[in-house]
Amino acid sequence: MKMRKNLTVVAAAAFGTGLLALAVATSPALAHHSFAMFDQTKILNAKGTISEFHWTNPHSFVIVDVKTGGTTTRYTLECNSTNMMTRAGWKVNTVKPGDPVGITYYPLRTGKPGGMLKTVTLPNGKTLSAW
Repeated sequence: MKMRKNLTVVAAAAFGTGLLALAVATSPALAHHSFAMFDQTKILNAKGTISEFHWTNPHSFVIVDVKTGGTTTRYTLECNSTNMMTRAGWKVNTVKPGDPVGITYYPLRTGKPGGMLKTVTLPNGKTLSAW
């Protein structure tokens, strides 16, 4: 009976050690950058032309050229992961350079052109969420 109890203690300790090792090994996968750089109290709108679309993980990026007066400003907009964007209806070829789009986004707190893309309205009128 005592041997069975010792075996149970050893098995429990081994299981606990394994769980701890798994938690330590996978914790970098849970790491993520902060979204504090975006002012999520403001939603801005713009119309522009797709310059680039980077379908990448952990985040995709849409680069949009926006003309204001006689000046063109390039906005770099962060999006969600490709997996989440696919669930929202995006594909790798949803937007391509030259496409005219409407965008809503949370601006950068620094005031630089860019932010976190909220939605994009495609040339066909369809609006997709980027988050």
